[in-house]
Amino acid sequence: MRPMRGYLNNLVGCVAALVMAAMPLGTAHAADLHDARVWAGPSYTRLVLDARGPLNYTISQSGGQVVVDLRDTRLTGGFAEPEAQGLYQGMSHSRRGDHLKLVARVAPDSRLKSFMLKPVHGTDYRLVLDLYPAGNASTPRSSRRHGHVSKEAIASSREAAALLKAERKVVVCIDPGHGGKDSGAIGPGGTMEKNVTLAVGRDLAALINRQPGMKAVLTRNGDYYVPLKQRYEIARENKADLFVSIHADSYTSDDAKGSSVWVLSPRGKTSEAARVLADRENADLIGGTTLDGMDDSLAKVVLDLQQSWAIQASDVVARNVLKDLARLGPTHRGYVEKANFVVLRSPDVPSILVETAFISNPTEERKLRNPAHQEKLALAVMKGVKSYFESTPPQGTWFAAQAARREGGQLAAASGDAGHAVSRADTTVRDRHRVGRGESLSSIARHYGVSVGALKSANQMDNNTIRAGSVLMIPAS
Repeated sequence: MRPMRGYLNNLVGCVAALVMAAMPLGTAHAADLHDARVWAGPSYTRLVLDARGPLNYTISQSGGQVVVDLRDTRLTGGFAEPEAQGLYQGMSHSRRGDHLKLVARVAPDSRLKSFMLKPVHGTDYRLVLDLYPAGNASTPRSSRRHGHVSKEAIASSREAAALLKAERKVVVCIDPGHGGKDSGAIGPGGTMEKNVTLAVGRDLAALINRQPGMKAVLTRNGDYYVPLKQRYEIARENKADLFVSIHADSYTSDDAKGSSVWVLSPRGKTSEAARVLADRENADLIGGTTLDGMDDSLAKVVLDLQQSWAIQASDVVARNVLKDLARLGPTHRGYVEKANFVVLRSPDVPSILVETAFISNPTEERKLRNPAHQEKLALAVMKGVKSYFESTPPQGTWFAAQAARREGGQLAAASGDAGHAVSRADTTVRDRHRVGRGESLSSIARHYGVSVGALKSANQMDNNTIRAGSVLMIPAS
């Protein structure tokens, strides 16, 4: 996972290095507008338009409307008009000739400032529109009390920086089971499992791509076969945060019914660990760390930590998904099951396998053939996956930024201004740290120059166990 850095520092450094200027109207540039995002803070509301390629634009405001006229710009399939927040009240778009017009509805007395950011990392140009309340069209308030920036101003700056920085989306790798020469199970009515899994997988990918902060990758998007090991390697190659394999169960008796969710068994974990350790000099990075050059004992410890984290995360996701599937009908067992499925063996990507229903059951087969039911299955899986990322946001992602926003004043007090200590009512906190994969309490303490005991005391911990994704308060030295 990518480390989370101080948003305020990044904003200052980023904006200082960028040219904030509109493209001259005399030169036409083709661009793809693929995303629009809104953040509403206590001082102002920020709307960001993301485009691949420079934008040729004009902006005007008339009362409660802000019109952005974009020449030689097209909307891509992933573009969605953001929901109303703060001074921003909604958006519509239309096209006339080579002009794309975006009309944002805003508070009638709001004041607009805009600028363009050229890409430093990546390919996106960003057109930023800041809306301020009447009488405040300068910079965000930075009220100071006793020489310290207010909590509201710090939180505002951090959130605005997160929006400009375009926190990365979580990547969900979706694996429609079987395909091509491998039809999978065949129902009594002739329904092939490979067709059901592809339909549900595509629906799931479409739903995920419509969610803010989420992106889907498919292991197959047609009727062809992908080797089992290659499926989870596709997830690793795309740096996926989660792997979801879609299947339809089958049994000799046609009365077996219900959906189920599976995670890797201890046996599967052990066999995969043995394979990785035996060939670790040729293995890819495991959780961002290479095992090559480590002695056997250290390599085993690092790999075990990574696998244990992945399986623990898998179990949490699986329980979320099973809970949402249960709302559609009966589950087969009522609890998350474990097996040594090859596709679940990724050592560092949380992985689950969803058996949507029993295709061998005539009643469930008819449902599995129904596109409306396929969409319901996909929606249930998506809800379970999304709830996992909301509760355990990976570092540097849109979900982590949203979690920071929810923490509000507490986050601002704990983080301070540009890394300086901020006094809280109950303790003195220098920083906050979101635990990454493979980190230990001792490594975090060493990084910040504090003792393990002080770290445990600040976080009211009675043991040395920490979970990836959790947030630790870092006490002042």
